[in-house]
Amino acid sequence: MSSANHHSSPASGKSSHGSFKSYIVGFILSLVLTVLSFGAVMSGAVPKGLVLPAIVVLCVAQLIVQLVFFLHMGTSPDERDNTAIFLFTMLIIAIVVAGSLWVMHNANVNMMPMHMSAGQAMTRD
Repeated sequence: MSSANHHSSPASGKSSHGSFKSYIVGFILSLVLTVLSFGAVMSGAVPKGLVLPAIVVLCVAQLIVQLVFFLHMGTSPDERDNTAIFLFTMLIIAIVVAGSLWVMHNANVNMMPMHMSAGQAMTRD
């Protein structure tokens, strides 16, 4: 058996992995965003009407940090495959969720009318 190297390297055109420095930066950013989210709720520094929007903004920022630093999503040639696969997966999930909600809504609308009791519906036929 040959002892060929089966690991991909950036020079071979395969997807590259992040450096130790990029993982540390992503980890620190994730920690900072987590602490900010916790602080927005617990400290009372954020007005009550703005807590939910603040949490949503920090959540989206956290998602972007996770995608870029840990899942290697980006526009560089090495990261385009990961990004395309992720976007396609999100499209399929959106179609499934939207279709399920549409089917459930239509089933609810077309069920027995609320102004009729079950006995009235049975005798109506």
